[in-house]
Amino acid sequence: MPDDTRTQTPSDPQARRRPPRPAATDRTAALPGTRPHTVWITRLVMAAIVLAALNLRPAITSLGALLEETREGLHMSGSLAGVLTSVPPLCFAVFGIAAPRLARRFGPGAVVCAGMVAIAAGLLIRPFAGGTPGFLAASALALMGIAVSNVLMPVIVKRYFPDRVGSMTGLYSMALALGTALAAAATVPMTEALGGSWRTGLAVWAVVAVLAVLPWVALIRDRSPAAESERADAAAGSRQAPPPRITRSPTAWALACFFGLQATGAYITMGWMPQIFRDAGVPASTAGVLLAVTMVMGVPLAFVIPRLATRMKNQGPIVIALGLCGLTGYSGLFFAPAAGSWVWALLLGISNCAFPLALTMIGMRSRTGAGVVRLSAFAQSTGYLISIPGPLLVGVLYQHSGGWGLPIALMAGLLVPQIAVGVLAGRDRTIEDEAAVRN
Repeated sequence: MPDDTRTQTPSDPQARRRPPRPAATDRTAALPGTRPHTVWITRLVMAAIVLAALNLRPAITSLGALLEETREGLHMSGSLAGVLTSVPPLCFAVFGIAAPRLARRFGPGAVVCAGMVAIAAGLLIRPFAGGTPGFLAASALALMGIAVSNVLMPVIVKRYFPDRVGSMTGLYSMALALGTALAAAATVPMTEALGGSWRTGLAVWAVVAVLAVLPWVALIRDRSPAAESERADAAAGSRQAPPPRITRSPTAWALACFFGLQATGAYITMGWMPQIFRDAGVPASTAGVLLAVTMVMGVPLAFVIPRLATRMKNQGPIVIALGLCGLTGYSGLFFAPAAGSWVWALLLGISNCAFPLALTMIGMRSRTGAGVVRLSAFAQSTGYLISIPGPLLVGVLYQHSGGWGLPIALMAGLLVPQIAVGVLAGRDRTIEDEAAVRN
């Protein structure tokens, strides 16, 4: 067999007819419309993505594990605690809308770097801010960083790894689930080991966020030809004609509703599930571990589901399977929360893997990078707006009913429309296809 890398001589007729092969240092370098970048840059981007993903949920799940202690320390009522659990989706919706404009102005990498700085600062400040208003303001700072990073992660994956969207989305989602689970499982033991103060237990996660800043700083300061070519591509993309109007796309709306309903279930779970188990007689430390079990299910499945989804033309069957797991888990919480606690935590963890599926569908429902930016911002911002009332309503129902029957029934009921819109979002079409049909 001839070696493709050998030097061709002019006497070789095949060499005269065949253009020279481009030098490639990784799989993305030879793709049409992309520029070659070094293995070093590729590895740096992968490390930056993983470390950023690890920091996108500890601000929320660490608080869920210490919610009762935080309520007592800040003298919150049950309804106000419900407001507190609604702050994350509100911040994600409000600040996520600004992500595309910020990315066009400063570049996605620089915006995510600033987001990591905001997360670290917010986590460090909020336990010691003094009083509920200061706590909420510092939490909003951290959640602002999470919001812009949420929107831009699919964009960075699409740009640097256009031929590995499923694999890289899986890696990113797996790291996100790992960070979520670690914060849920380790916050209570670390708090006890550090003296028992809930303030210290929440502040310690700022250290992990500081570590995530480092690779992003290195990435945006890099001036190698590979990095400059990426920035040139980003600038050229911002000058292209705008993609189709997202608000006229049925697929975009279905994806936004699916994202919002799965986010509702996820944030209710992260904010209230430990309390459900504690009220059922489960010890506080065990309740934190049960939340960790729910979150840790996303580690392997978040890697498998995106890869599976990219191999299927229609992702509807995955949506249905995840929804049925959630319905079974909520039924168990309603009838026997303590007796089958480990099984219900496992099933709800599987159901929560609708999140990496939604991220994968965002990357699949547009043909262009500019379309992915718009679709990601629209689906996530609109979705998080949809999810805002859920945790608040759960807190109100819990306080006024004196039990978890009505809140759990609400959680289960929301899975039915989630399955319906998820099936619509999973159809094999793109927002550009729908725009062409309208035109």
